[in-house]
Amino acid sequence: MSADPSRTGRTDLRRELEASIEPLATSLDGRAFTFEAPVPLDLQTGGYVRIETDAGPALGQVLVRELARREGPEVTESAGAVELRHRISYSASVGSGTLLGAPAPFHDAPLAPAAFEDVASWLESTRSSRARLSIGEALYAPGVGVELDAGGFDRHTFLCGQSGSGKSYSLGAVLEQLLLETDLRIIVLDPNSDCVRLGETRPTADADTAARWARRAERIRVRTSGADGDSRLRLRFFDLSATTQAALAGLDPLRDRDEYASMLTLVEEEARGRSLDELRELITDTSTPEVRGLALRLRNLGLLEWTIWTGSREDAGVLGELDEDDWRCLVVDLGSVVDHRERTLVAAAVLERLWERRADRRPILLVVDEAHNVCPQEPGDELTALATDLSVRIAAEGRKFGLYMLVSTQRPQKVHENVLSQCDNLLLMRMNSPGDIEHLASLFSYAPASLLARSGVLRQGEALVAGKVVPHPVFVRFGGRVAEEGGGDVPAVWADPRAD
Repeated sequence: MSADPSRTGRTDLRRELEASIEPLATSLDGRAFTFEAPVPLDLQTGGYVRIETDAGPALGQVLVRELARREGPEVTESAGAVELRHRISYSASVGSGTLLGAPAPFHDAPLAPAAFEDVASWLESTRSSRARLSIGEALYAPGVGVELDAGGFDRHTFLCGQSGSGKSYSLGAVLEQLLLETDLRIIVLDPNSDCVRLGETRPTADADTAARWARRAERIRVRTSGADGDSRLRLRFFDLSATTQAALAGLDPLRDRDEYASMLTLVEEEARGRSLDELRELITDTSTPEVRGLALRLRNLGLLEWTIWTGSREDAGVLGELDEDDWRCLVVDLGSVVDHRERTLVAAAVLERLWERRADRRPILLVVDEAHNVCPQEPGDELTALATDLSVRIAAEGRKFGLYMLVSTQRPQKVHENVLSQCDNLLLMRMNSPGDIEHLASLFSYAPASLLARSGVLRQGEALVAGKVVPHPVFVRFGGRVAEEGGGDVPAVWADPRAD
């Protein structure tokens, strides 16, 4: 079937009208700008434009880009004895953005996609004198390296992304750079064993970086349940505070005053030098009703059989290590702990010890991965409530004592809002849930909502970074890792074709 000549003519005219649109930008205040451009012009939300103003070239970042329909001229066509009139409509690309730097206001200034050199030059001009963490390249300026300002980690940081977004890999990349380029001590509450191989170097790492990493790896400690010797993750019950001990046993000092008093007696006896075996004897072979009640409670809860206990007065376990100075990174492998109650206890105990020692003012980055399990919006038991309360305290007041948090999760709405609201840095990876994006927009006003909404189209290893660690919100593609990654998904070998 031959093409309708009149329709072809209208299409050609529409394309001619669209091609005639001159890409121009206007700024009334020298801070924000609006623009109009042809649709085919490569302007990405989050990408960069160069604007030729009377005062010189300016660099801008596109925050909103939309398709606008415009009404064009009327055309008359003959169909036999009948004349038909058609209104030609066409499309334009319109939007707004923010100016990087402080140019003067301008009107109808020519606009074009920014070149590599434009973005690289501006980022170089914003470099601080503090350590820089090289994490990858700008997603909408390929080849331009993105560096985080290490000093920005003196604020709390939130990292989130759904399963498969590359969250664990990216978290490891940030931690590697902090270990390589700064002296900041790091503690990782690692529920999925993602960081247990942090001390191992990837074969693909270049020789110089591998040598530097090998020196850092000497001061990385990994504590795992079931490991041998000092590498075993362990706690001493009597190093826990009375509050934690009571929460562990489900005791209320008023409601369960007799059993609570008996527990305090056990603590006092241990402090006098009684061994663990002697204490076991004391609570199992007593005729005192309240001590028998405590023994029954401990047995019913199975607390005496927990694998996390050290079993020795001289072995302070992981809490003792927190007070030592000969490590840079301490990975607490919660993923190796089978019982969820033991995992919660370890997390609460670490948080509590850090808070107790806050007056030491030793700068520490506390990494809480899968934070919805450690500090949920709605704690489900007393131990989790204790861990949540400690997390909220550290988030609210820890920074002035040198306690900085990096909170990571797949489920932002499940993390306690009083923790997230204190985060001044955001690393957002792919999130498809509109509810999650809306929730993040309500908490992180420093990240434009239009950029947050782009998280749904991000691919694995891509993220939006905003806050104190970057001079402006930037989309980044994470680069290579130095250390091996732990954890990981189970290989889908079951999906391989099978021969009968």
